[in-house]
Amino acid sequence: MQQPTVSLPLGIVIRRAPGSTPWRRYQWKAVGLLPGAGHAAWKLLREDGECQEFHAATVELELWRTDTEAYLTGLSADLPSIGVVMSADEERPEVLLVTASPYETQDYLDSGEEVVELVPMPEGLVALIRDFVKEHHAEEVFVKRRRDRERTDKSVDGVGDARIPQLTDVYLSPGGRKAGRLQ
Repeated sequence: MQQPTVSLPLGIVIRRAPGSTPWRRYQWKAVGLLPGAGHAAWKLLREDGECQEFHAATVELELWRTDTEAYLTGLSADLPSIGVVMSADEERPEVLLVTASPYETQDYLDSGEEVVELVPMPEGLVALIRDFVKEHHAEEVFVKRRRDRERTDKSVDGVGDARIPQLTDVYLSPGGRKAGRLQ
């Protein structure tokens, strides 16, 4: 397996607030990033009334040379963000991964199996990713595919062909039965 070009430890800050319904005890939301953070396992950072913020985990942010187009898309957003993918555990979610690629973030959102939060990037992280893209991005030239000269609309593999008797033919007109096309 190919190794990432750049790997950076990224601490994830998660806020725990009281649930909004009687059936949900807590509400969890990723709210901050700590670039270069050391190992942490739910270290309490701040407490404000019933809300607490934890340094929940430190995971590796991996940047790949092949994903620079996606990173450019993420950096061009109004608010460049990191996608934080967490398990859907209501008692204490587990941080599964972080990504700077909005395409990968969208893939996890589409699956619906995990909780995905967008957390704004600190300026230093934006600069790191921008420099990475400048160093590794190669613009791909669009080449329009040319069609083959052979016409493919001449036959339809026997469907509707008068020489092939069929009991049901979706292309056969009602008048065709009267004319004796079916044998």
